[in-house]
Amino acid sequence: MTSTPESRAGSGSRSGSLPGNGPAGNGPVRNDPVGNDPAPDGPTGNGPAGAPAHPRVVGADVERADARAKVAGRAPYAFEHPVERPCYAHAVLSSIPRGRVTAVDTGAARQEDGVLTVLTHENAERLASTEDAELAILQGPEVAFRGQVVAAVVAETPETARHAASLVRVSYATEPHESELKPGESELYRPESANGGADTDSVLGDLDAAMERAAADPDGVALDETYVTAMTHCHPMEPHATIAVWQGDELTLYDSSQSVHGHRDTLAKVFGIDRGRVHMICPYVGGGFGSKGEPHAHAVLAALAARALPGRAVKFALTRQQMFTLVGYRTPTYQRVRLAAGADGRLTGIGMDAVEQTSRIKEYAEQSANPTRVMYAAEHRRTTHRLAALDVPVPSWMRAPGECPGMFGPEVAMDELAERLGMDPVELRIRNDAPVDPESGKPFSSRNLVACLSEGARRFGWQDRDPRPGVRRDGRWLIGTGVASSAYPVNRMPGSVAAVQYVGDGRYQVDIGAADLGTGAWTVLAQVAADRLDIPLDAVELRLGDTALPRATVAGGSSGTAMWGSAIVAAARAFRKRHGHDPAPGDHAQAETPGNPHAERFAMHAFGAQFAEVRVDADTGEVRVPRLLGVFAAGRILNPRTARSQLVGGMTMGLSMALHEETVTDPRYGLLVNHDLANYHVTANADVRNIEAHWIDEDDPYVNPLGIKGIGEIGITGTAAAVVNAVRHATGVRVREVPVTLDKVLGGMASGERPGPVRARGGT
Repeated sequence: MTSTPESRAGSGSRSGSLPGNGPAGNGPVRNDPVGNDPAPDGPTGNGPAGAPAHPRVVGADVERADARAKVAGRAPYAFEHPVERPCYAHAVLSSIPRGRVTAVDTGAARQEDGVLTVLTHENAERLASTEDAELAILQGPEVAFRGQVVAAVVAETPETARHAASLVRVSYATEPHESELKPGESELYRPESANGGADTDSVLGDLDAAMERAAADPDGVALDETYVTAMTHCHPMEPHATIAVWQGDELTLYDSSQSVHGHRDTLAKVFGIDRGRVHMICPYVGGGFGSKGEPHAHAVLAALAARALPGRAVKFALTRQQMFTLVGYRTPTYQRVRLAAGADGRLTGIGMDAVEQTSRIKEYAEQSANPTRVMYAAEHRRTTHRLAALDVPVPSWMRAPGECPGMFGPEVAMDELAERLGMDPVELRIRNDAPVDPESGKPFSSRNLVACLSEGARRFGWQDRDPRPGVRRDGRWLIGTGVASSAYPVNRMPGSVAAVQYVGDGRYQVDIGAADLGTGAWTVLAQVAADRLDIPLDAVELRLGDTALPRATVAGGSSGTAMWGSAIVAAARAFRKRHGHDPAPGDHAQAETPGNPHAERFAMHAFGAQFAEVRVDADTGEVRVPRLLGVFAAGRILNPRTARSQLVGGMTMGLSMALHEETVTDPRYGLLVNHDLANYHVTANADVRNIEAHWIDEDDPYVNPLGIKGIGEIGITGTAAAVVNAVRHATGVRVREVPVTLDKVLGGMASGERPGPVRARGGT
C-alpha cells in the first residue's frame, strides 16, 4: 500500500483549468472569515506584532503524539485500566427473534466456583428510565430480536464467567417475527426525520414529468434502476468494553467511547442520578467508526452488575460475536435512482427513493438520500426515505452514515447514464456540477468537485482510457477503470469547551473532553494549541477523554477536530487577552466553540473524486483492485500524516464495502449467520495494493476559525461505486449490488451480458 504527498494543484473549473466555485462563483476569497482570525496561516493575532515567535506547526507533518505510548503498551484502553478487586461479566443472549422469556434456570451456573451472581430480568435493578428500549436491559421478559441480552453471569475470572454463562438455560414462548427487509413485501412507513435531523423527503419541480420527457426524446435518456447495499457492521480493533465501579451513588465508568460527556448524560438518565455523579474516562479508543458514538447495552449491563456487587469493579468486554447484535450496524438499503438527461448529458431530473430497515423497538433512519440532494444540478428533484420496522437489532451509525450507502446508487447510475449517452463519465459529472446548492439555492462556501475530478483524472491517467467495456486483457485478467464522486457535509455541533492554563516553566495545559479514536486528535489539537498560543509544540500538555474535563461534542460526523479545535482557538485567544504573554502559574481561561455567522448563508461540504482500477479473472470472476486513487477538497489540512491516514483508511473501508462486507440473515430464525470475523470478510493487507490519497489546497474561511472540513468519512463515500463502475468497464457486466461477489460477475458473464451500443460522443 502506498500514499503520496498532497496535491499542490489549485482548484479546477468545469474545464479543469480555472479556480473552482467559491461563495460568489469566482473562487475562494479571504475576506469575512469566521471567528475573527484573518490569517490562519500567519501570525495568530494573539502575540506581539510581526512574525510569530515560534515556527507554525499547523500544516506540518508531525509524528503522532500518542504513537510511542501505543507501541510500548503504555496507552490504556477501556478494559485495561487498573482497578481494585475486578470481577468479570459475560452476557447470555436470546436464541429466538421474538417472544418472551418464560423461565431462566441459573442453578448450574451459580454452583460454579468463582461465580458471584447471575442477573436476569427477575432480579436486576429497575432502571429509572426505559425510554430508550435499546438500553432497557433485563427490565422484562420480552425478547425483541435474536442476540438480545437475557441474562448475565459475573465471576472472579472471565473464563469462569463465560463458562457459567453457557450453563444458563433459558426457556421461551415464541411469537411470529419478520427479520428480512423485502421492499416489495415489508410494510413501509415514512419516518418524521432521518438521522441528524435530515428531512425525510424533498421535492422540487416534477421529476415524473422530466422522466417522461427524457424517455420521449430520441436522444435523451431516462434511467430508472434499483441499487442495493448490504447490511454491514463496524469492527473496530478494540471491542466494546466497560469497567463499572459504584461508590455509594456515584458511578465511574471506563468505557470505549466516542463521547464521554454524551455517554455520561445518557447513563445518568437511565440510572436516575445527577450527571455530576457519573464519571466517565476514556483517553484512548481503538477505533469506533460510529459504533461507539452512543452508549449501548453493554455499558448499562456493566453498571447493573457492579450495582449488584457493592465495592467490586465489574469488567465487561463484548465478544466479537456479541458485537454483531449489541452495538449497531449499517442498515441494508434499496435505492431506486432516476436520472433524466438530454443528449448533451445535462440532467433535467434526479431522484432517489431509499428503503431501509429499523428495529421495531427503536427507530433509526439512515439519511441515504442526502447525497442526491447536493451532488448535481437538475431542475426537477425528488428524494424520499421509507423504513420497515423489523424484529432485528437496532441499527446505528457506521462510518459516513447516509452518505456512504447513499453515494453508491447515484454514482453507479451516473456511470450507466454516461455509457448510454456515449459520454465520458468524468465529463458527465463536470457538466452537471452545481454552481449553488441544488435544493436550498445557497452558494457553496467552497466547492471544488471539478478540481478533484480533473486532478484525479490527470494523476490516474484517465485520458488514456479506452471507453469500451471488456476490451483490455492481461492473460486471463480483464482490466477496467472506474470513477465516482465523493461528498460529505460540514457538520456543526456546538457545545464544546476548551480550557487553557499556564502551569509554569513555559508550559501550558490544554483541557477538553474530546475523544481520539486513533484519528490523530492527540496530535492535531496540540498543534492548534501551540500555534494559537504561539509556543513550541512540546510546551503543550493536552488532556482528553474524561468527563472531569470541559465538555466536548461527539467524535462523529467528521466534526470533532473542527469543533474542538475552534474551542481551543477561542480559549487561546481568551487566555492571551486576559493574561498576555507573561502569565503567572495558575492563570487560566476557557471558551466555547464560537457561533458561525455564515452557517445560514452558505452550503458547506467537502468533495472528492475516486478512481479505481480492477482486474477480474475471466474464468472465476475473482475481482482484484490493484489501484485506488482519491483526490479531495476538504479545507485546510492540519497534519498531512494524520490526514492521509484517515483518507486511506476510509478508502480501504470503501473497498471492503465493494468486495467483501455483508452480514447475512437467516430469516427463518432471525439469525445473523456470519457473525464472526472468520465468515464476515473485511479487506486485509493482501487486498490493498496501491492506495493514493491526494488533496486540493482549498481555502475556505467560512466553515470555522481553522478553515477545516472533516476528513474521517469522505474517503469512504464514492469508493464502492468507483470499484463497481470499474468492474463494468472490465467485464461488460453491470452489478447493481454490493458486495461484488463471484456469482454476480460470473452470472452476468455466463448469461452473455455485454455492453449495449455506445454512442460516439466526445470525452473530457
